[in-house]
Amino acid sequence: MVAGRFKSRTFRRVFTKTPGGSVKLHYGKRKPSKAKCGKCDTLLSGVPRERPFKMQNMPKSAKRPERPYGGVLCPKCMKKLIKDSVRA
Repeated sequence: MVAGRFKSRTFRRVFTKTPGGSVKLHYGKRKPSKAKCGKCDTLLSGVPRERPFKMQNMPKSAKRPERPYGGVLCPKCMKKLIKDSVRA
């Protein structure tokens, strides 16, 4: 019988083949949603979709792109923002 805490869909169900040859259900937390641009809501590339405990152990360079506003704005919005600030 499954433990009560795993009955909700908070946990994702993964079928895993064990060394003995039987297939068992493993339960794990779901991944968070993908990172989005703060201005235009497009999906950000280069930002991993991991849980906080895994992000803590990642190097800073793997968490977001190495550019101004990396991990916050998409390249298009960043380019536009920098151009506007230079022109003003």
